[in-house]
Amino acid sequence: MALPTSEGAGDDRLTGLAPIFDARVRLLILGSFPSPASLAAQQYYGHRQNHFWRLVGEILGEPLFELPYPERTARVLERGIGIWDVYQACIRPGALDADIRAGEVNDFAGLGARAPGLRRVCFNGQTAGRFAPQLARLGLETCVLPSSSPAYTLPFAAKLARWRAALEPVVFMSVL
Repeated sequence: MALPTSEGAGDDRLTGLAPIFDARVRLLILGSFPSPASLAAQQYYGHRQNHFWRLVGEILGEPLFELPYPERTARVLERGIGIWDVYQACIRPGALDADIRAGEVNDFAGLGARAPGLRRVCFNGQTAGRFAPQLARLGLETCVLPSSSPAYTLPFAAKLARWRAALEPVVFMSVL
Protein backbone atom coordinates (compact mmCIF):
# COMPACT_ATOMS: atom_id res chain seq x y z
CA MET A 1 0.00 0.00 0.00
CA ALA A 2 2.94 2.33 0.51
CA LEU A 3 4.51 4.31 -2.27
CA PRO A 4 8.26 3.81 -2.68
CA THR A 5 10.27 5.76 -0.14
CA SER A 6 13.78 7.15 -0.20
CA GLU A 7 16.61 5.65 1.75
CA GLY A 8 18.74 7.46 4.27
CA ALA A 9 16.30 8.67 6.91
CA GLY A 10 18.36 10.39 9.55
CA ASP A 11 18.12 12.78 12.46
CA ASP A 12 15.97 15.21 10.45
CA ARG A 13 13.05 12.76 10.50
CA LEU A 14 9.73 14.31 11.52
CA THR A 15 6.81 12.45 13.07
CA GLY A 16 3.23 13.47 12.28
CA LEU A 17 0.19 13.92 14.50
CA ALA A 18 -2.21 11.33 15.86
CA PRO A 19 -5.41 11.01 13.85
CA ILE A 20 -8.60 12.78 14.82
CA PHE A 21 -10.73 9.72 14.33
CA ASP A 22 -13.34 7.61 16.08
CA ALA A 23 -16.12 5.15 15.30
CA ARG A 24 -18.50 8.00 14.26
CA VAL A 25 -16.38 9.06 11.27
CA ARG A 26 -18.17 8.89 7.90
CA LEU A 27 -15.77 11.16 6.04
CA LEU A 28 -12.00 11.32 6.45
CA ILE A 29 -9.90 14.24 5.26
CA LEU A 30 -6.31 13.27 4.57
CA GLY A 31 -3.57 15.83 4.18
CA SER A 32 0.02 15.05 3.26
CA PHE A 33 2.02 15.89 6.40
CA PRO A 34 1.73 18.69 9.01
CA SER A 35 3.52 21.96 8.37
CA PRO A 36 6.26 23.12 10.75
CA ALA A 37 3.70 25.49 12.36
CA SER A 38 1.25 22.61 12.84
CA LEU A 39 3.93 20.36 14.32
CA ALA A 40 5.06 23.12 16.70
CA ALA A 41 1.46 23.72 17.84
CA GLN A 42 0.61 19.97 17.76
CA GLN A 43 -2.52 20.91 15.80
CA TYR A 44 -3.74 19.95 12.36
CA TYR A 45 -3.72 22.98 10.07
CA GLY A 46 -2.11 25.09 12.79
CA HIS A 47 -0.82 27.83 10.50
CA ARG A 48 -3.22 30.78 10.79
CA GLN A 49 -3.17 31.41 7.04
CA ASN A 50 -4.22 27.87 6.13
CA HIS A 51 -7.83 27.84 4.94
CA PHE A 52 -8.74 24.40 6.33
CA TRP A 53 -10.68 25.44 9.45
CA ARG A 54 -12.40 28.27 7.58
CA LEU A 55 -13.46 25.93 4.76
CA VAL A 56 -14.80 23.21 7.04
CA GLY A 57 -16.41 25.80 9.32
CA GLU A 58 -18.25 27.39 6.39
CA ILE A 59 -19.54 23.99 5.30
CA LEU A 60 -20.68 23.03 8.80
CA GLY A 61 -22.05 26.51 9.59
CA GLU A 62 -19.78 26.74 12.64
CA PRO A 63 -17.06 29.27 13.55
CA LEU A 64 -14.35 26.61 13.78
CA PHE A 65 -11.49 28.99 13.05
CA GLU A 66 -12.33 31.10 16.13
CA LEU A 67 -12.70 28.15 18.51
CA PRO A 68 -9.98 26.63 20.69
CA TYR A 69 -8.40 23.62 19.01
CA PRO A 70 -9.91 20.97 21.32
CA GLU A 71 -13.37 22.32 20.58
CA ARG A 72 -12.68 22.37 16.83
CA THR A 73 -11.69 18.72 16.87
CA ALA A 74 -14.68 17.74 19.02
CA ARG A 75 -17.08 19.50 16.65
CA VAL A 76 -15.74 17.86 13.51
CA LEU A 77 -15.91 14.44 15.16
CA GLU A 78 -19.50 15.13 16.26
CA ARG A 79 -20.30 15.74 12.59
CA GLY A 80 -18.64 12.50 11.48
CA ILE A 81 -15.46 14.05 10.06
CA GLY A 82 -12.01 12.65 10.77
CA ILE A 83 -8.65 14.27 10.03
CA TRP A 84 -5.31 12.57 9.39
CA ASP A 85 -2.36 12.57 7.00
CA VAL A 86 -1.07 10.10 4.46
CA TYR A 87 2.44 10.19 5.93
CA GLN A 88 3.17 9.21 9.52
CA ALA A 89 6.79 10.36 9.25
CA CYS A 90 9.13 11.90 6.70
CA ILE A 91 12.06 14.17 6.11
CA ARG A 92 10.98 17.60 4.92
CA PRO A 93 13.00 20.79 5.13
CA GLY A 94 10.47 23.60 5.24
CA ALA A 95 6.74 23.33 4.60
CA LEU A 96 6.39 22.40 0.93
CA ASP A 97 4.90 19.02 0.02
CA ALA A 98 7.33 18.87 -2.90
CA ASP A 99 10.17 18.59 -0.37
CA ILE A 100 8.82 15.48 1.41
CA ARG A 101 11.43 12.70 1.34
CA ALA A 102 11.59 9.20 2.82
CA GLY A 103 7.87 9.24 3.60
CA GLU A 104 6.44 6.48 5.77
CA VAL A 105 2.78 5.95 4.92
CA ASN A 106 0.16 5.54 7.64
CA ASP A 107 -1.54 2.14 7.86
CA PHE A 108 -5.01 2.58 6.38
CA ALA A 109 -5.96 -1.10 6.20
CA GLY A 110 -8.00 -1.06 9.44
CA LEU A 111 -10.01 2.09 8.79
CA GLY A 112 -13.25 0.25 8.05
CA ALA A 113 -13.07 -1.76 11.26
CA ARG A 114 -12.36 1.36 13.32
CA ALA A 115 -15.14 3.39 11.69
CA PRO A 116 -17.73 1.11 10.08
CA GLY A 117 -19.66 4.08 8.68
CA LEU A 118 -16.66 5.52 6.82
CA ARG A 119 -17.81 6.21 3.26
CA ARG A 120 -15.54 8.80 1.69
CA VAL A 121 -11.95 9.93 1.92
CA CYS A 122 -11.17 13.44 0.71
CA PHE A 123 -7.56 14.33 0.02
CA ASN A 124 -6.42 17.84 0.83
CA GLY A 125 -4.29 18.57 -2.23
CA GLN A 126 -2.51 16.67 -4.96
CA THR A 127 0.32 15.22 -2.86
CA ALA A 128 -2.13 13.50 -0.54
CA GLY A 129 -4.32 12.70 -3.54
CA ARG A 130 -1.67 10.37 -4.97
CA PHE A 131 -2.96 7.87 -2.40
CA ALA A 132 -6.57 7.92 -3.67
CA PRO A 133 -6.19 4.66 -5.63
CA GLN A 134 -5.01 2.78 -2.52
CA LEU A 135 -8.00 3.90 -0.48
CA ALA A 136 -10.40 3.30 -3.35
CA ARG A 137 -9.17 -0.32 -3.39
CA LEU A 138 -10.40 -0.55 0.22
CA GLY A 139 -13.91 0.15 -1.09
CA LEU A 140 -14.02 3.82 -0.11
CA GLU A 141 -15.22 6.73 -2.25
CA THR A 142 -12.33 9.13 -2.85
CA CYS A 143 -12.08 12.75 -3.90
CA VAL A 144 -9.02 14.96 -4.39
CA LEU A 145 -9.71 18.54 -3.28
CA PRO A 146 -7.81 21.76 -3.90
CA SER A 147 -5.24 22.28 -1.17
CA SER A 148 -6.28 24.41 1.79
CA SER A 149 -2.75 25.80 1.88
CA PRO A 150 -2.39 29.51 1.19
CA ALA A 151 0.42 28.52 -1.21
CA TYR A 152 -2.28 27.08 -3.50
CA THR A 153 -3.60 30.32 -4.92
CA LEU A 154 -7.07 29.26 -6.05
CA PRO A 155 -9.47 31.89 -4.64
CA PHE A 156 -11.16 30.95 -1.35
CA ALA A 157 -14.65 30.96 -2.93
CA ALA A 158 -13.56 28.47 -5.59
CA LYS A 159 -11.93 26.22 -2.97
CA LEU A 160 -15.07 26.41 -0.84
CA ALA A 161 -17.35 25.40 -3.73
CA ARG A 162 -15.28 22.28 -4.44
CA TRP A 163 -14.92 21.36 -0.76
CA ARG A 164 -18.65 21.89 -0.18
CA ALA A 165 -19.58 19.63 -3.11
CA ALA A 166 -17.39 16.84 -1.71
CA LEU A 167 -18.19 17.10 2.00
CA GLU A 168 -21.86 18.06 2.23
CA PRO A 169 -23.37 14.86 0.76
CA VAL A 170 -21.62 12.74 3.39
CA VAL A 171 -21.65 15.11 6.36
CA PHE A 172 -25.34 15.93 6.01
CA MET A 173 -26.56 12.47 5.00
CA SER A 174 -29.18 10.85 7.18
CA VAL A 175 -27.75 8.58 9.81
CA LEU A 176 -29.91 5.48 10.16
